[in-house]
Amino acid sequence: MDPIIVAEQQDGLLTLTLNRPDKRNALNTEMYLALTAALRQATQDDAVHVLLIQGQSDCFTAGNDLADFMGKSSLDADDPILQFLHTLADFPKPVIAAVAGPAVGIGTTLLLHCDLVYLADNARLQLPFVELGLVPEFASSLLLPRAVGHLKAAELLLLAEAIDACEALRLGLANRVVATDALLALAREQGLKLAAKPPKALQKSKALLKQELRQAVHFVIDLEARAFSLALQGEEAQQRIAQRLKPRG
Repeated sequence: MDPIIVAEQQDGLLTLTLNRPDKRNALNTEMYLALTAALRQATQDDAVHVLLIQGQSDCFTAGNDLADFMGKSSLDADDPILQFLHTLADFPKPVIAAVAGPAVGIGTTLLLHCDLVYLADNARLQLPFVELGLVPEFASSLLLPRAVGHLKAAELLLLAEAIDACEALRLGLANRVVATDALLALAREQGLKLAAKPPKALQKSKALLKQELRQAVHFVIDLEARAFSLALQGEEAQQRIAQRLKPRG
């Protein structure tokens, strides 16, 4: 069986590829555990200077696996999802995302914690939390308004409509949009450029860029998680998620 997270390391660049294409890379408990373990190991590994997260050319991730959600009663501090969120938010080395196809839910909120974001021209970002009877996560209620302004953040989170790569670039959610078949090569090229730079200077510079909001991000991750847990147990979310999980015939 192929690994659900494929890790490749070369010349200071660690690439983590989401590898559950039959489920559109929907993140489940096993994937969160694998990602967190890889991040923690990379934090301690001096040979890793830069992290690249990617999917395939037709899909980044469809977001959280809704079937996993139906079995959860809460999101406590030990939950694999919360462990991943805090670990990535605290990751000390530069993080690059290469996004092609759909980036749904956490597929979009994850980008707010990356240092460089490259989109394929087929990328589509969407934050469908309200549509599912849920609330924002991964400190997106804090970071998204700062990135795009309150009005646009409210539009993205409350109307929950997808935006294309060009709109994401215009809003400042990406560094560059390229042809789909050029995306992964570009992201790798940029990652290797970063990895060749002095690693201590890279990490200190990233820390300085993040320092103002560091404590607030972790606080809001937990605040949103409590609200998310309550919403997940509510009738709205249970009905909407169950409806999404019904076989289509």
